Amino acid sequence: MPLPKRKTSHARTTRRLAANWKIDVPNVGLCPRCHAPRLPHHVCPTCGFYGNRMVIDMRARQREDEAPPAEQEESH
Repeated sequence: MPLPKRKTSHARTTRRLAANWKIDVPNVGLCPRCHAPRLPHHVCPTCGFYGNRMVIDMRARQREDEAPPAEQEESH
C-alpha cells in the first residue's frame, strides 16, 4: 500500500480543510398564515401554527407573559 514520502505540514492541512469550510445562510421561508419569517418544517414563532394546525396557543402564552408574578407567602 503506498504511503506518503513526507509528513503533511500543518499549514497545508489547514489550507486544504479551510477551502471547503463555508457558512450557509439559513433557508428562511414565509409562514403561509401570517407571512412572518420562519424556518421550513418548524412551528411559526409568531402565530404558533404548523401547516393548518395550531400547535402552540400564542394568545395563552402572551397572557402568561403579561400576568404579574404571583406573590409567594412567607411561612414563619
